[in-house]
Amino acid sequence: MPYSTLADIKNDISEAELIQLTDDEGAGVVDEDKVTDAIADADSEIDGYLRGRYPLPLSPVPRILKNLSVGIALYYLFHRKQISSEVIDKRYENAVKLLVKISDGKVQLVEADGDAVVDEGGPQASKAVDDRIFSDDKLGNY
Repeated sequence: MPYSTLADIKNDISEAELIQLTDDEGAGVVDEDKVTDAIADADSEIDGYLRGRYPLPLSPVPRILKNLSVGIALYYLFHRKQISSEVIDKRYENAVKLLVKISDGKVQLVEADGDAVVDEGGPQASKAVDDRIFSDDKLGNY
């Protein structure tokens, strides 16, 4: 399930801008496949930061991830046409900074109902103290 949709993108920029960013053939309509690809790329980048800390895919999608997905997807759409936008670039930079904080556990994801998303706390060891082959007793002889 994607973190954002075409409708979410359309809430942030005008249809005319979206046509300019996606219509390579000159048909005068939004190329939805290009928007879908940008969203998939954005979501993949987001998942890269969340992997190991949260169980993926996240469902329901926390609102903050939807906003991050839209911002990153817009960054990809603008840059695929080599259009520079200070606002879009800054939004992307801020999204990455927030994702780093989420990845580091400094910011916690919250669901729409206000409950925290289960944080797996990063990589988990698969062994317990009792599972060790080389115990303190065995190693103490060396």
